[in-house]
Amino acid sequence: MNYLSAENISKAFSDRWLFRNVTFGIARGEKVALVGANGSGKSTLLSILAGLLPPDDGRVSVRKEVTVGFLNQSPSFDEESTIMDTLFASGHPALKAIQLYEKALEHPEDTAGMEKAIIQMDALKAWDFETQVKQILGKLGIGELDRQVKKLSGGQRKRVALARVLIEEPDLLILDEPTNHLDLDAIEWLEGRLAASTQTLILVTHDRYFLDRVSTDIIELDQVQLHRYKGNYSYFLEKKAERQASQAAETEKARNLLRKELDWMRRQPRARGTKAKYRVDAFYDLQDKAKGPGSDGKLELSVKTTRVGNKILQLDGVKKFFGVQPIVKDFTYTFLRGDRLGIVGKNGVGKTTFLNLITGKLPPDSGGIDKGDTITFGYYTQDDLVFREEQRVIDIVQEIAEVVQMANGQTVTASQFLQLFRFPPAVQYSMVSKLSGGERRRLQLLKVLIKNPNFLILDEPTNDLDLDTINVLEDFLENFPGCLIIVSHDRYFMDRLVDHLFVFEGAGQIRDFPGNYTDYREWLEEEELLRKEAAVKSTAASAVRPVATPVSTDKKKLSFKEKQEYERLEGEIDRLETRKKELVGKMNNGTVSHEELDAVVAGNRRDRSGYQYQIDRWLEPGEYM
Repeated sequence: MNYLSAENISKAFSDRWLFRNVTFGIARGEKVALVGANGSGKSTLLSILAGLLPPDDGRVSVRKEVTVGFLNQSPSFDEESTIMDTLFASGHPALKAIQLYEKALEHPEDTAGMEKAIIQMDALKAWDFETQVKQILGKLGIGELDRQVKKLSGGQRKRVALARVLIEEPDLLILDEPTNHLDLDAIEWLEGRLAASTQTLILVTHDRYFLDRVSTDIIELDQVQLHRYKGNYSYFLEKKAERQASQAAETEKARNLLRKELDWMRRQPRARGTKAKYRVDAFYDLQDKAKGPGSDGKLELSVKTTRVGNKILQLDGVKKFFGVQPIVKDFTYTFLRGDRLGIVGKNGVGKTTFLNLITGKLPPDSGGIDKGDTITFGYYTQDDLVFREEQRVIDIVQEIAEVVQMANGQTVTASQFLQLFRFPPAVQYSMVSKLSGGERRRLQLLKVLIKNPNFLILDEPTNDLDLDTINVLEDFLENFPGCLIIVSHDRYFMDRLVDHLFVFEGAGQIRDFPGNYTDYREWLEEEELLRKEAAVKSTAASAVRPVATPVSTDKKKLSFKEKQEYERLEGEIDRLETRKKELVGKMNNGTVSHEELDAVVAGNRRDRSGYQYQIDRWLEPGEYM
């Protein structure tokens, strides 16, 4: 049963088609991921499906009884509303009952109000629903429900919007980059929740682990058309490669045929042009086919890296507090040439503060930070994504450098450098206001690399980037010769590029963990398993522990006879150990007969029993002198 159907929909932006005459449906229970290059129209398509934007042509229909929830990339709210009012803004009866109950809890003296709230909760069976709501808010780190929306950061707004759409439990959930601004624990919780639910889903995300574990279908938006694949992201990559190989073969075949037809066209007299018009028309169709699928050009990352000296960066007993809250506490580390580390931790534990300490944007409260003279930082941050909307793209780059030196020593102009970053001339001379979110991030990355850094610090570099760009960025960073620090919630990105982690555990504590993110998660799981096993053993021991009898703390003196027995036991144990080795050797020796083998086994069994008795007797408490 189709929940949503899109029939021959098209949408253009300025003078460029995003998609044309595309048709697809989303059936109940399907979890569809939409992938494509930055600027290809993914977010626009989701807005059309959610009914917030009309298509230029075609129509979208949603089954009458189906409810739709939409998470936008940049959610907007009533600025004066509180978080609670925003979360419970829908008309869901159970949500209204929970909101009434939560407000009643704030005024325990109003017994009539509390009684009314409880009656409504009982009538709507909203108690289990309230538990789910609290779990969602806790996992997404949303507290202080009386705070006004206008006081929230962009990341906090996104989490509130995600919480609201999850709480509403719509039949069809449309999510645009749901993992942005979530910490790794929250991403894994959301991943598990969506994978286990029967909810119908369409989403855009750059998180490849998330795509692999949640999606049942992949729809690729490529060259104004849609290509659908039944399976997860790994299956999509395999089938896309096959499709591209097939297209390349067809294009080459068309080019070979075009050469013959071109020769025929050149030999035809103009006066006979109407005689074979069908063939002339076929020639032009073949010419289009021989061009192959269009391309915006492949992103190329190649810049010269400044030479690195012997001293890189040293942190010695660094401390940083915000008020009485410790952010970094007595942290010491010496960076070595080629260090590649990731930083992980919950939101708000001080990861960005730590980066600002390293780069000198913030001074430490105490301790020393000593940077080498040859170190040039390239710092990619979330805050630097703000550009002047009326500024041209090429002007932003030319403000930094007119020419750029590449890794191979070649010098290119700012315009040529922009083309390597998939900004064609038409886009270079357009305003920043026309760029998509992913294109803005690509422009910011370009601004960082144009300075030829030898110490790269990347704070959430993959947010809003398309998967092809992320793959190219990974290839570049894998071969980057300088030091690298990455803060990212993209687990695959971290696994591929870092070899140890700074884990921010809270209260200023930073653990230096040897391994990538998956190694760290496996270590945490092992630690948790050991803790649970120890707790079970402790509980079991407490349940069967007999009543303790007082035991004298005085050391027991052995009698002369016991001393003689102790000396004899030592000799007997040695003899039995030698005998055991002989018996085991005979059992492993294939030359003995069946009867002899039975005797050996029986002797070994007797000796094992005697050996254990002698050991137990020897270990009895006492003071052996």
